[in-house]
Amino acid sequence: MMKLLIALMGLAVMMPTSAQAFCGFYVAKADASLFNEASKVVISRHEDRTVMTMANDFKGDTKDFAIVIPVPTAVKKSQVNVGDIKVIDHLDAYTAPRLVEYFDNDPCQQIYRREMMMKNSMAPMAMSDSAGASSAKALGVTIEDSYTVGEYDILILSAKQSDGLNQWLNQEGYKMPKGASKVLKSYIKQDMKFFVAKVNLKKFEKSGYSFLRPLQVAYESAKFMLPVRLGTLNSKGYQELLLFTLTKNGRVEPTNYRTTKIPTGMDIPLYVADEFGEFYKAMFKTAVEKEKMKTVMLEYAWDMAWCDPCAADPLPRKDLRGLGAWWIDDAVDQQPIGRPVSRRIMQPQGGPLNAFVTRMHVRYNADTFPEEIMLQTTDDRENFQGRYVLRHPFKGKAQCEAAGEYYDGLKKRFDKEAKTLANLTGWDVNDIRRKMEKNGQSFDIKEAIKNEPWWEDMWNK
Repeated sequence: MMKLLIALMGLAVMMPTSAQAFCGFYVAKADASLFNEASKVVISRHEDRTVMTMANDFKGDTKDFAIVIPVPTAVKKSQVNVGDIKVIDHLDAYTAPRLVEYFDNDPCQQIYRREMMMKNSMAPMAMSDSAGASSAKALGVTIEDSYTVGEYDILILSAKQSDGLNQWLNQEGYKMPKGASKVLKSYIKQDMKFFVAKVNLKKFEKSGYSFLRPLQVAYESAKFMLPVRLGTLNSKGYQELLLFTLTKNGRVEPTNYRTTKIPTGMDIPLYVADEFGEFYKAMFKTAVEKEKMKTVMLEYAWDMAWCDPCAADPLPRKDLRGLGAWWIDDAVDQQPIGRPVSRRIMQPQGGPLNAFVTRMHVRYNADTFPEEIMLQTTDDRENFQGRYVLRHPFKGKAQCEAAGEYYDGLKKRFDKEAKTLANLTGWDVNDIRRKMEKNGQSFDIKEAIKNEPWWEDMWNK
């Protein structure tokens, strides 16, 4: 019997604004690969038109793949496409929380920042047989449409009562999770349809792909929402969801759940450069638990025409249009200005890009997110990103009064970094200090530089 793998995401699926430049140089990023079984959804929304692209995290035999998504209106074949996972991964990398670094300058010279670069999908089920249709009708289920797109067989269903729909899906090979009937009932009351898909094995084998491509669905509706309740029925613990939205106006936010910005802008110890993934997972877990897992975490909100610093090259217009941002023209993009994967501006030809991206990260279960996520587009174009800073101490010879003050201040700075990291992650501050010492961030500054031939003269000044 086919296991219902995904039933969580339902549809609802430029020029820079004034802001202080962050500068600095990108070192590492915290993308979806850090999180186990994280679903990724991209929603492009303008006026009443929604285009949703879903990248599933399915692992296993393709014959066991299935997806059921509540949709506000019947979806025609022309409104369904298969997408490119590489484009979604690119958007993930571009918006991911990032680690950047600065290098302290000679304290005996005028303070300035030295910047240094471091290397751093679907289609209709072939169920046109009369037996399936008759069985559906007897259970109050109507097959509104059926078709194949790419490697997916797709059905569009409507139903009069949830028990009948649940029974019909089960007898057709979809193993619905326990409690599905109650959740389906709420969608039926809202007169929603059901987008049901499974893999057409023959089409998949002929496609030449070794993985299932993302599914993309477009529709017109005043409802802007992301149904998540069906997905919680499959989960043994919590669900991980990365939601990216593209709009013409500004940031997207939920209307029935709070939005919380992830902690950002902190200086953290240098050794975290080798443990950034572990740091971000621990920090995110701490932030979510603080909010009792009842909030949508904002990780990125920015005009797509530029980035500072860039965690990946900007997405070209054709890829943004491929993700459903239909209002973007198809002018040829110029190369990013300055240093590409470091910082800064992409000035597209043909006028402003007019695409604002919001990245939301949700960790949830049936208790913490008992309702669908209702969304709205705002006019807020304020830039925000998850960004964490490494500050390298000056390593050269410094002999002046300012140098003495600088080295005296390093101990306080290192101590603050250790406490900040402990507060963000819940890690033991003494373990953090030991790792800092091992990495060269000594809390005894005089001891650390005593072998330098100039240190005595410096301290005597």
